[in-house]
Amino acid sequence: MLAPWLYDFPVDSLIARFKHNGKWPLGRLMAELLAQFLQHRFDEGLSRPDYLVPVPLASRRFRQRGYNQAAMLADWLGKELHLPVDERHVLRTRETPNQQGLDAKARKRNLRGAFALVDTDWLRGKHLALVDDVLTTGSTADVIARLLTSAGASRVDVYCLARTPKPGD
Repeated sequence: MLAPWLYDFPVDSLIARFKHNGKWPLGRLMAELLAQFLQHRFDEGLSRPDYLVPVPLASRRFRQRGYNQAAMLADWLGKELHLPVDERHVLRTRETPNQQGLDAKARKRNLRGAFALVDTDWLRGKHLALVDDVLTTGSTADVIARLLTSAGASRVDVYCLARTPKPGD
C-alpha cells in the first residue's frame, strides 16, 4: 500500500472537499502529487503496474455525488504516469452501508459479496494497482485484491492519497 500522506489535518479536509463537495481542482492537485510520489518509487525500482483499477463506487453514492472520486484519481494518475486505467471489469454488485465509523470486523462483514469481476481473461498474469482516496482498515482493498488474485492477477498494489494513522504514527 502506497500513500504519501496520513489521513489527518489538513489532508483529511482536502480529501473531504474533493470527495463530498466536488472540489475537483483539489483532487487533481493531490493526484498530481501522488503521481510524483509514485514516479519516485518507480525510479527506485518499484514495479510499474500494467493497469490502474479504481475502486468502484456504489451506484447510490454515484447518483448522489455524480462522480466516483477513485475513478477520477485513477484517470488523472493514468495520464500523469502513462498507465492504462480499467474501470469496466471490477463491479460493485450491491449497495453497502457507509464504511465510516465501522471497525475492521464490521467493515469486512459489510463488504461480503459487494464486488464482482466481469471477463477475467484480461487480468491473468497482470500486475494491477487499485486506486482509492483513503485507506482506513484496508478492508475494501483487501476484498478486491483477493478477488483479482483469485482470478489470476499476478500482483495487486494499492495506491491511495492517504491512510489513517496507526498507533505510533
